[in-house]
Amino acid sequence: MTDSPQQEYDPGDVAVIGMSLRAPGARTKEQFWDNLVHGRESISFLAKDDIHVDETLIHSPFYVRACGVLDTYDKFDPSVFGISDRMAAAMTPENRLFLESAWESLEDGGYDPDRLVAEIGMYGANNPQTAALYSSPPDRVSVGPEAIEASLAWSPDTMTSNALYYMGLTGEAVTVAAVCAGFHYAVHLACQSLLLGQTDMAIAGGAMVRLPHPRGHLWEENRILSKDGHCRPFDANGTGTALSSGVVTVLLKPLNHAVADRDHVYAVVKGSAVNNNGVSAMAYGLAQPERLSACIASAMEVGGVAPDTVSMYEANGLGLPVTDELEVHAATMAFGKQTATTSIGGVKGNVGHGGVVSGGFGAIKAALALYHRKLPATINLTEVNPDLDFPGTPFVPQLEGADWEPEAGIRRAGITSIGGGGYNAHLLLEEAPTPARRAPEVEGRPRLATLSALDDDALARQRTRLREWLEANPGLRLDDVCFSLNLGRKVMPRRWAAVVRSRAELIAALADDARGAATTTAAAPRTDSDDLSRTDHGIVPSGRDERALSELAAAWVTGRQVDFAALHVGEASHRVPLPTYPFRPRRFWRTDW
Repeated sequence: MTDSPQQEYDPGDVAVIGMSLRAPGARTKEQFWDNLVHGRESISFLAKDDIHVDETLIHSPFYVRACGVLDTYDKFDPSVFGISDRMAAAMTPENRLFLESAWESLEDGGYDPDRLVAEIGMYGANNPQTAALYSSPPDRVSVGPEAIEASLAWSPDTMTSNALYYMGLTGEAVTVAAVCAGFHYAVHLACQSLLLGQTDMAIAGGAMVRLPHPRGHLWEENRILSKDGHCRPFDANGTGTALSSGVVTVLLKPLNHAVADRDHVYAVVKGSAVNNNGVSAMAYGLAQPERLSACIASAMEVGGVAPDTVSMYEANGLGLPVTDELEVHAATMAFGKQTATTSIGGVKGNVGHGGVVSGGFGAIKAALALYHRKLPATINLTEVNPDLDFPGTPFVPQLEGADWEPEAGIRRAGITSIGGGGYNAHLLLEEAPTPARRAPEVEGRPRLATLSALDDDALARQRTRLREWLEANPGLRLDDVCFSLNLGRKVMPRRWAAVVRSRAELIAALADDARGAATTTAAAPRTDSDDLSRTDHGIVPSGRDERALSELAAAWVTGRQVDFAALHVGEASHRVPLPTYPFRPRRFWRTDW
C-alpha cells in the first residue's frame, strides 16, 4: 500500500473522491452505511390506500404490497440551481434527483463548481419509462421555444447535460441506457474518458424512480420478483427481490491527480469491464455464465489484479435460486481455484432492486466497506442454498458483520451488475492508498472558517450540521476543515465566518451567535475593504494573524469577493468530507403542460 504521495501510481487507477446516495431508508451515504452495519431492511409493506395503481391489480392474490420507498422522490430545491418552479415541475423526478446528487458528490469531494477550471464529464443512467409515466411532453413541432425548453428538461436523454448546465460546468454529457447495469456502465465510460484525458474529473451515477410511487409488484413463479416482498440472496427459500428507487453518484479523478491535489479518497477503481450475452444467452435476459465470467475476469485483468487478492464479492444477488446459481457459477469460473476466501454478499436484501441504480447501491456498500474496513452481513440469509455449493467455490457467505482482515494484505472488492437484455458489468475497487505522514497541525494558529447559503434558515442549518459533524468526527484537523469550507463550497448571499484557533473554538462559534469569534452577515463589523490588497480573484489577507483574518472575514460576510486560494497558498491542507448543502425540498409534480 502507498505511504507517500511521491510513490508511482498505476496510470489506470481512478480515485473515488466524492459520493452521494439516496436510498430506501437512507437520505445520505452515512445513513445507508449505518443501516447496513446494523442489518436493517428498508423495504416497506404498504396499505392498499397508499398504492396508486389499477384496483384490479391491487386486489389480485398475487399482488405483493412491498417496495423500497424513496421518501424524497417527488421533492426538489430548485432555488439552489436558479431553476423556476415551472421548470422544476417540468423536470422528471430522475432529472431532479440526479442534479441534486451530482451537486452533493462535487461538494463531498471539496469542489465549488464556480471555481473549477476543468472539463467535468457527466455520465448517468436513468429509466426512460419514468419520463413517459410522469408526463408526456408537448409536441415540439407545434409549440414555441418555451415548451421546447421544458421538454428538454423533461427528456431522459438530457439528464446529464441538464446537470452540467444547471451546475455551471462544461465537459462531456452522456446519458446511458443499459437497463439494470446502467450505473456500472456510467462508471465504466467515465473511467475511460478520464484515462484518455478527455475530462479532468467525472461524475457518474444513476437515478431510478418507479412510478407510480410507492407501488408493489405482481408475483409470478420463477420470475425475479419476490413472493413475500423480502429479498433473500443465496437463501434456499429465496423467491426473488422487491422493487426500489434511489439515486447514486460518484466523483472520479485519476488517482495520481487526486493525490497531487490533496483530495480525500474513499476507494480506487482498479478496473471495470462490460459485455453482453448476445445470441449466446441461455434465455434472453438471464445471465449467461461464460459471458458473465469473462466480464468479471476482464475487470481483474484490466486492473492487473490476481483473483486471490479480491476478498469481497458484492453480487447482483436477486435472491432467486436459479439466478443466484448462475451468478455464483460464473464468478467461480472467473476467480478459479484458490485457497483464499472471498466474502460474498448482496445488498438487495437491505434495499431491494433499484433498477439502473442497483449497481450503485452495491458499489457504495463496497466503497464504504473498504473505507471503514468492515464487512456488513447479508441479511435475510438464514438457510444457505445447498445447490450453490459454496464449499466448492472461493466464496463464503457473509452471515455476520465482521472486521475486514484480508489474507492478501490489501482490501479489494468486486461488484457485479446484471441487466435484462444480456448486459453484464463488473467494477473492481481497492482501498485508498495510505496518506503520507504530515507534520502535526500547528496548535493555536488562527484560522478562518466560512459558510454561506441562500437564506438565514439554510445558513443556520449548515451551522448545526457542521457542528454535529465535527463532534462526531474528532479526528478531523482544523486546517483541513477550513481549507475544505473556504475552497470547496459555492459562495451564496447569506454568509457566516469565524476566526478560531482550535476545533473546540469552531464548535463553540457554530453553536453560539454571541461569541466574539463569530461574524454573521447581519452583524458584521464595518471594515474599509478598499484598503485591503486584492487580485483578480478578490481580496487577499494582509497577514495570517487574527486581526488580518478578522478583517478578511468582515469584508467577506458583507458581500466582498475574497481570494481564498491566496489565503491557503503554501499549506499542506487536504480536502475532507463535510456536510453538503442543506437543500430545502418542496413537492413538484406535473400533470399536464
